[in-house]
Amino acid sequence: MSHNSFGHLFRVTTWGESHGAAIGCVVDGCPPRLALTEADIQPFLDRRRPGASRFVTQRQEPDQVRILSGTFEGLTTGTPISLLIENQDQRSKDYGEIKDRFRPGHADIAYELKYGIRDYRGGGRSSARETAMRVAAGAVARRVLEGVTIRGALVQMGDDRIDRAAWDWAATEENEFWCPDRGAALRWEQRLLEARKSGSSLGAVIELVAEGMPPGLGAPIYGKLDADIAAALMGINAVKGVEIGEGFAAAALTGEANADEMRMGPDGRVLFGDNHAGGILGGISTGQPIVARFVVKPTSSILTPRLSVDRFGQEVEVTTRGRHDPCVGIRAVPVGEAMLALVLADHLLRQRAQNPDAPSEARLPRN
Repeated sequence: MSHNSFGHLFRVTTWGESHGAAIGCVVDGCPPRLALTEADIQPFLDRRRPGASRFVTQRQEPDQVRILSGTFEGLTTGTPISLLIENQDQRSKDYGEIKDRFRPGHADIAYELKYGIRDYRGGGRSSARETAMRVAAGAVARRVLEGVTIRGALVQMGDDRIDRAAWDWAATEENEFWCPDRGAALRWEQRLLEARKSGSSLGAVIELVAEGMPPGLGAPIYGKLDADIAAALMGINAVKGVEIGEGFAAAALTGEANADEMRMGPDGRVLFGDNHAGGILGGISTGQPIVARFVVKPTSSILTPRLSVDRFGQEVEVTTRGRHDPCVGIRAVPVGEAMLALVLADHLLRQRAQNPDAPSEARLPRN
């Protein structure tokens, strides 16, 4: 199976399956002499860890990461960084009933048609279990992005959106949904309990914001920063849509409303009146906050019987048992943060390589 690596100068390759012995990744291209230990990575994995609350899958995985290579005395050496997490709570028997059946909404049928073989135990390689290694690699990328803040929040669950006037980043650390609106978090708690009790699931929208990025990241044609961000977020399990800045809502704006007006501030700095562009113009960062959102579909693993077919061409009913997230969007928040960090670290190193004297902020020379 190809296409298990992404990035250019900061490159990540992941490996492993949901019910295999372990999962892991190799991070290549990380600069030397950056402080890095397991303690720098573990907090991000703990945010994504299964079994952490009653609103996520109850699979009990400690997700304890080990650094196998690429560091010495707490510093990166510039050589490949190998990271490992052992799987400890596989229950493959939960999937015995569907080993010959294709679960609606899952990659089962697509894998079978492509490879002629699939690991039915929790989805194998297509499982969201693999995203733990993206989060681990993203923690390494954050060491490259010194001074940059990357945060994510759940802004919609099902058809219930947050009140943006009530947005408080501190609230995302106070509830189990990474929700910036305390009132919405209370509503979602009841709604998700009802969905889980009925054997159903809900979708979600996650918003990511990166602050402190310099201008100049990205290239005008085939290396657009927003295109790479969209590809990285679209590559997360269950994601069905991505938007940058105003996104699809820009279609309802006029040219005057959508234009982010500029004026000169002190010391030659360029000040923007708004950020409809999400911090990216022409595929290149402007120095404003980078804003992206992505849509996660309702979890396809549900207890409600659904019509399908099996490997022998028979029509069947499928009920997916086991331990699943009633809203996979909750644990997608730290995954989205990690993917954004990986793209930004890669583009930052590309910018440094091509243009080492580039400004660190949006500043113009004065006459």
